[in-house]
Amino acid sequence: MSEPKAPTPTPAGDTYKGWLFKWTNYIKGYQRRWFVLSNGLLSYYRTQAEMGHTCRGTINLATANIAVEDSCNFVISNGGAQTYHLKASSEVERQRWITALELAKAKAVRNQAESDDSGDECPTSPPTSGQGGGARNSEVQSTLRTLGSKVEDLSTCNDLIAKHGSALQRSLSELEGVRLGGDTDGKIRQVTERATLFRITSNAMINACRDFLALAQAHSKRWQKALHSERDQRIRLEETLEQLAKQHNHLERAFRGATVLPLSQSNPALDSKSSGSAKGDASDEDDENEFFDAMEDPAGFITVPADPKYHRRSGSNISGLSAETGIDDQSLCDEQSLGSNPESPQSLEVEPVRKRRTKIPDKPNYSLNLWSIMKNCIGKELSKIPMPVNFNEPISMLQRLSEDLEYYELLDKAAKCQSSLEQLCYVAAFTVSSYSTTVHRTGKPFNPLLGETYELDRLRESGYRSLCEQVSHHPPAAAHHAISERGWTLRQEISLASKFRGKYLSIMPLGSIQCMFEKSNNHYSWKKVTTTVHNIIVGKLWIDQSGEIDVVNHRTGDCCHLKFAPYSYFSRDVARKVTGVVTDKEGKAHYVLSGTWDEKMEFSRVMQSNKGENGTEGKQKTVYQTLKAKELWKKNPLPEGAETMYYFSSLALTLNEFEEGVAPTDSRRRPDQQLMEAGRWDEANAEKQRLEEKQRSVRREREREAQRAANLPEEGAEGVEDSFITDSPLKSVHQDNYEAMWFERTEDVVTGESMHVYKGGYWEAKDHGNWDMCPDIY
Repeated sequence: MSEPKAPTPTPAGDTYKGWLFKWTNYIKGYQRRWFVLSNGLLSYYRTQAEMGHTCRGTINLATANIAVEDSCNFVISNGGAQTYHLKASSEVERQRWITALELAKAKAVRNQAESDDSGDECPTSPPTSGQGGGARNSEVQSTLRTLGSKVEDLSTCNDLIAKHGSALQRSLSELEGVRLGGDTDGKIRQVTERATLFRITSNAMINACRDFLALAQAHSKRWQKALHSERDQRIRLEETLEQLAKQHNHLERAFRGATVLPLSQSNPALDSKSSGSAKGDASDEDDENEFFDAMEDPAGFITVPADPKYHRRSGSNISGLSAETGIDDQSLCDEQSLGSNPESPQSLEVEPVRKRRTKIPDKPNYSLNLWSIMKNCIGKELSKIPMPVNFNEPISMLQRLSEDLEYYELLDKAAKCQSSLEQLCYVAAFTVSSYSTTVHRTGKPFNPLLGETYELDRLRESGYRSLCEQVSHHPPAAAHHAISERGWTLRQEISLASKFRGKYLSIMPLGSIQCMFEKSNNHYSWKKVTTTVHNIIVGKLWIDQSGEIDVVNHRTGDCCHLKFAPYSYFSRDVARKVTGVVTDKEGKAHYVLSGTWDEKMEFSRVMQSNKGENGTEGKQKTVYQTLKAKELWKKNPLPEGAETMYYFSSLALTLNEFEEGVAPTDSRRRPDQQLMEAGRWDEANAEKQRLEEKQRSVRREREREAQRAANLPEEGAEGVEDSFITDSPLKSVHQDNYEAMWFERTEDVVTGESMHVYKGGYWEAKDHGNWDMCPDIY
C-alpha cells in the first residue's frame, strides 16, 4: 500500500542525488523518481539504473523558478515549458533539496553572467559560494593532472626537438664547410636561422607551460583551503536548517493543538490556580492535541476554546448562558450526565442467559490466485463467474447487517436523551460505529440465497431482537428490522452496487436506514458511505470508507452532516477520520463531532460560531467555540486470536453459532457456510455450487410460471450466483417474481421512501414452531 521511505539525499562529487515523488497525472498521482542535481541542471530517472542510458527529463535552474507549497511539496518551473511538482518524504528532506536547488541556481546564474561578460575567458578568481566546494576542488585537481600530462608531453617533444635540432645544426655546419655556389650558401643560412628560431620558440612554449603549471599548483593549495572551509560551513548550515525545520514543525503542531484545547488546559495561569489533580492530566492533554490536530481542513471548520464565561458553573452564569445561546438548563445537565458516563457496554447489559462461544476454528492457510479463477472463465459473462469460498468469510451478508447492532447501547442512550440534538449525536455515533468491524475484514460475506433469513435474538441479554431476510436476488437486496424494549426501532433495506476499477473495488450501498424512538417520536434516516477494497489483483487487501452522510431528524428538521475522509498516503491527517456538525432546522450549529470510524467518536457543545477564517484554496471556514470534548463511543477490543479467526468481533463469533428453534431458512443452517467455518473448504465449494444451481433451477421454474400466467413466451434466463461482479446490468433484465415471507414493500409516510418493512409473524411462528410457509432453499 505504502511507498518505501526515500533515503536522505546526499551530495556526491559535483552532484546532489536522492529520491523524490514527482506528480505524473491524475490517474497515477505522485510517482517515486531518482533526481540528480549537477552543474545547474536537475535531471530525473525512474531508477538509479537508468542514469547511464535514459534521462526522463532535465530542467535548467538558471532560468527556473523554485516555489514552496507546503511542508513537503515544492514546484520547479522554467516559465511554462517545463514544470515539476515534487514532494519530499519529510519537511527536513524538502528543506535540504530547496537549499541545494537555490545554491545551484545562484551558481548557475553567476556562471552564466560571467560567461556573457568575459566571452570565452575563464574566471581566475575562485568561487565564493560554499555549494559545490568538493566539486570545484575535484575539477581543479583534474585540470592540474591534465596540464601536468600535457607538459610532460611537451617536455618529451622538447627533447626530441632539441635532439633533432642539434643534429640539423651539425648537418648544416658540415654542409656549410662544403663550398658551393653563392646561392647555396644563402639557402643554408636561411635553413639554419629557421631551425634556431624553431628551437627558441619551442623552448619559450615549454617555459610558458611550466610557469602556468607552477602558478596553478600555487593557487590550488589556496583554493583547497578555501573550499574546505566553505564545505564545513555548508555542513554546519545544513545541520542548523535541519534543526530549525524540526523546531518549526514542533512549534506548528503545538500551536495547532493549543488552539483547540479548552481554556482550562491551555491557559497556564488558570492551571496554576486549579487543584493539584488537574496537573496530572498530561497524557489526556496530549491525546486531545493529537486528536484535534487532525480535524482542520477536511472538516471545513475550526474549533477553538469557548470564552471562559462558558466554563463557569454558577447558577447565574448558567442562566446567562441560556439566555445568550438559547440552550435550556435541562440540556446542559443532560450533556454532563451523558457525556461523562464512562460505563462500558457490558456494564449496561443483564447477565447473559446462555454462555456464547468466544472462538471458532482457525482460518486454514489456503493460497488461491485470482488468475487461477479468471483463466478458466475466458469468454464467459463476468456475472456468471462463481467465486470460491477462499475469498469469503463464514458469515452471510444478512449476518453482516446484523453486526450493525454491535454497539446497540448507543441507541439505548439515545432513547434516554431529553434533547433531540443530543439524541442526534448518539445516533450519528451509531452510524459511524457500524464501520468499525470492517477495518480488518477483507473477506467477502456469502451472498444470501433468495428467501434466506437470519434472526439475532438478544432480548433477554441486551433487550433487542432483529430479523433479516433476502427479499430480492435480481437485484440483490436484504431487509432488516430490529426492535428494542428500551424504546427504539431500527430498519433498513440495503442493496449493493460495485464497480471494479483495476486496482480497487468500490462497493456502494443503495437504500436507506431508519431509526425511530418511541418516547420522543423522533424519526431519523441516513444512507451508507462507499466502501473501497484496495489491491484487488496484487498486494495486501485493505479497506477504506469514504463519503458523506446526512443523518436527518424528520420530526424536528435537525441534521448531522458527517464526512468520512478518504485515506491518503501523502496526507498528514489521522487515517480513517470522521468529522461532523449537528445543526437545527435553522442551520445553527449545536455540536461538533470528531474521531475515527475504527476507534472512537467525541462530541463538543458549540457555544458560538462565526465565519471569517480562510482555509485551503481561499475557502471560508467556520470557527466554532466549543466546550471540552466528551467521548460518545469507543471501539471494543477484538478477542484474543482474532487474526486467525477472520478478525471477527466478539459478536461476530456468535453469529454462526447454532440455536434451536430458528427458521429452516436461517443462515446458520446453510451447509456451505458451516463447512467453511469448520475449515473444510473443498467440500464447502462443492456445496456452494450445488446450492447456486438449485437456486437457478427454482428461479427458472418461477419465471416460466409467471410467463405462462401472463401468456408471454418463455425465456431461459439464468440467475446470477455468488459472483465476481454484483451489479451486472443483466440482473435488471428479470426481476424476481418472489414475495417476501416476513417483509412487505410499503411507502414510508415520513420519508416518502418505498422499502420493505417487517409485517410481523416471525416471532409468533417461532414460538409455535410453525415453519410450514418457509421454502426449501438448502
